[in-house]
Amino acid sequence: MVEFTTEPFELDTFPPHAAAARQAVDEAGLAVAVGPFGTGAEGEADQVLAAVTTLLRRSLDAGATRISVQVSVLGEADRDVDGTGDGTGSGEAGEGGRP
Repeated sequence: MVEFTTEPFELDTFPPHAAAARQAVDEAGLAVAVGPFGTGAEGEADQVLAAVTTLLRRSLDAGATRISVQVSVLGEADRDVDGTGDGTGSGEAGEGGRP
């Protein structure tokens, strides 16, 4: 799982750097949950790591001045990015090796 926030914050608009970050995780096929202080995305380890690289490059190119990133390895009980309460984050049976 990766959690990220791009800055500078803009309350009136969705800044280009935030759109670039979101596009990177969407294109990677990750399960995404947007929160008030950041965005979380969950998927297979290779998907997450590739998405982080793309997210960083695109967000910086789009004007981000700071990007906070936290990558976590989740156990089965920790997975719930989509809020379904099923612990998988994607509505599917849990798969091993997902960060």
